[in-house]
Amino acid sequence: MDALSPNARWFGYAGLLPQAAALVAIVHGGEARWSALVLAFGYAALIFSFLGGVWWGLALAAPRVPRWVFGAAVLPSLIALALWYPWAVGQTWPGPELVALGMMIGGSPWVDRAIGFAPRGWMALRWQLSLGLGGLTVATGLIG
Repeated sequence: MDALSPNARWFGYAGLLPQAAALVAIVHGGEARWSALVLAFGYAALIFSFLGGVWWGLALAAPRVPRWVFGAAVLPSLIALALWYPWAVGQTWPGPELVALGMMIGGSPWVDRAIGFAPRGWMALRWQLSLGLGGLTVATGLIG
């Protein structure tokens, strides 16, 4: 895992494109603005939940992991659901929720490190992708 394949990098970076496209649509405004906000939240929530699945898988594969890992692995899905709740009940949404979600995505590699899974190549890509998606999500929340 110290040296990742070019495919891992290319497809990883390609995962930033949906959020970048949503941000561009929001900046340009118009009729697509609201849909872009909803899609930006949905995509960020989906990826955050996916990260929880990665942590679950890492915990299952490791011979010894901290006891808290399985609880931490289900938190991203629960947090994303809680951040969606204001919209579901008609309250103001999604600016602050996108900012919070983006910040959590941006800091998510710290969980990988705390689990004890931190090969150099993996962590370099994780930080780049997490800060990229987290930053795009925060920007979307602030601009939207």
